[in-house]
Amino acid sequence: MISFTVSDMTCGHCVASITKAVKSVDQGADVRTDLATHRVEIDPTRVSATVLRDAITEAGFTPVAIETDARPAIAAAASGCKGCCG
Repeated sequence: MISFTVSDMTCGHCVASITKAVKSVDQGADVRTDLATHRVEIDPTRVSATVLRDAITEAGFTPVAIETDARPAIAAAASGCKGCCG
């Protein structure tokens, strides 16, 4: 999953433009958007985050990558915790 904050995504037309831009470089990508948080999540099938970012930028938007941190899950797995205790 690749995630971006796109602060200048403000309406349904913006969502459609971003989705179209992503699909132009990766037709099979799953694109999810949340206007309230200005978040775009993409599950690509064949391209990198850089290609996706560039496509969104070329469509006239300003995507900022959201870094994910896998360390808590790795630490939990190492300690034997299954994540049920919050």
